[in-house]
Amino acid sequence: MILKFIMFGDVVGRIGRKALTQAVPKLRKKYKPDLVIANAENLAHGKGVTAGTLREVIAAGVNFFTGGNHILDNKAGLKVFDDPEFKDIIIRPANYPGKVPGSGIKFVQLGAKKILMVSLNGQVFVREGFDSPFLALDRIVHRTAKEKAIIVVDFHAEATSEKVAFGYYADGRVSAVLGTHTHVPTADAKILPKGTGYISDIGMVGEEGSIIGVKREVIINNFVTQIPQMHEYAEHGPCEVSAVYFEIDPKTKKTTKIKQLQQIIQVA
Repeated sequence: MILKFIMFGDVVGRIGRKALTQAVPKLRKKYKPDLVIANAENLAHGKGVTAGTLREVIAAGVNFFTGGNHILDNKAGLKVFDDPEFKDIIIRPANYPGKVPGSGIKFVQLGAKKILMVSLNGQVFVREGFDSPFLALDRIVHRTAKEKAIIVVDFHAEATSEKVAFGYYADGRVSAVLGTHTHVPTADAKILPKGTGYISDIGMVGEEGSIIGVKREVIINNFVTQIPQMHEYAEHGPCEVSAVYFEIDPKTKKTTKIKQLQQIIQVA
């Protein structure tokens, strides 16, 4: 039996959450995925998560949440990583250099099949001092080998060169490497030579016409004046919804199909 997955890129604020309440039920009906995943690092007004924002997106039909370098930004949301309601369905990057809340890997059971969800953060152009994601992957694969799980990695990174290098480094050892963080979808969804499904960046679920989900005037003023601006996020209007659909053969643990899903949804 082929396993089917949908993963959404970085979900940004209210407009992103509300767009998912419209998009997920329709995509579930069309593709019948076994697991729906979303990157949640910008879920709560662009900064991390809260219990309330997670519940909202869970109600829309998302089963599992990955993170990135902003997943711990909302101090009010740090407790979700130890909360029995959420702790088994959310991860943060596994290569944080020190002890932080939560875990970077979680197993998900799909019938008789075991899925290992992994979150890793890149190092290039990232101010946080993450450990090497390449070496972190080596440790994770070695430590979990006896589980014989299908491994799906959210690689949250800025530089496409680092992402492509990581994809080929992981090829054949994990089932899928799905890039997030830049909020800009890349046109390179493919299956790598040894069977790993790959895309450099899924894109975002955020305001259409914004800059990385932030009102574009704010970001433009930041570049022009070099004065830091408070990020502002739209709550209504057209929302870009970017995701990937992929299929994995549980016998070979290889991706057999991957394609991008993109649409614009009006949020009231």
